[in-house]
Amino acid sequence: MADIPAGFLDLLTEKKAFAHLATLQPDGSPQVTPVWFDYTNDRLRVNTAKGRVKARNMSVGSKVAVSILDPDNAYRYIQIRGTVTGETTEGADAHINSLAKKYLGKDVYPWHNEKDKRVIYEITPSGAHGMG
Repeated sequence: MADIPAGFLDLLTEKKAFAHLATLQPDGSPQVTPVWFDYTNDRLRVNTAKGRVKARNMSVGSKVAVSILDPDNAYRYIQIRGTVTGETTEGADAHINSLAKKYLGKDVYPWHNEKDKRVIYEITPSGAHGMG
């Protein structure tokens, strides 16, 4: 597990920054999606619905990368490479609600769809580099 440079921890823990999550398609081509995230126990967590492209591209052991831009300074960012080390549906609805609180100030995720099965992916950093 890689250490996150201390000067960039605010992007993971304090700011309402979006992460651009890069996954690999079955043909090896990259796919990038902006996502909400949180950072807990030295791991990034993202939440999505099963069946979406990023969910189809991720499973435990998958390699991913994220780029997180400082919302207050477009010339400051951190990029993190890592491995998906956890995947669970347990607590995923509560997790998306907590992310809605962080990003929208709403107690409940406003685009909830009864048909969606939410899933949390946990990413363990293997490398990180910041600029700015």
